[in-house]
Amino acid sequence: MSERFWDEVAPFIAAGTLEEGTMFGFACVRAGKAFVAMPGYKSDGMVVKLPATRVSELIDSGRGVAVAPSGRRFKEWVEVSAVEDWAPYLDEALAFATA
Repeated sequence: MSERFWDEVAPFIAAGTLEEGTMFGFACVRAGKAFVAMPGYKSDGMVVKLPATRVSELIDSGRGVAVAPSGRRFKEWVEVSAVEDWAPYLDEALAFATA
């Protein structure tokens, strides 16, 4: 289920831009101490950290799903479907995390 995620982030890890970590007990990638992305929470998609306005935009457009473990929505996290091209979202999340 998360094989594609690790394939997508592998070049960033190899370059030293991202490193593997854990967040709330889930495998993820981060840039330094900033969390960037993780495999899909409830699907084979990818969860990324983006500005709250961008998350709302993606949810409103139907291209993203709210991330709400334990019923509480995370304002800066969105799950992107497996049918999407993930590269732009990873780039956007990395830029946000390192700003």
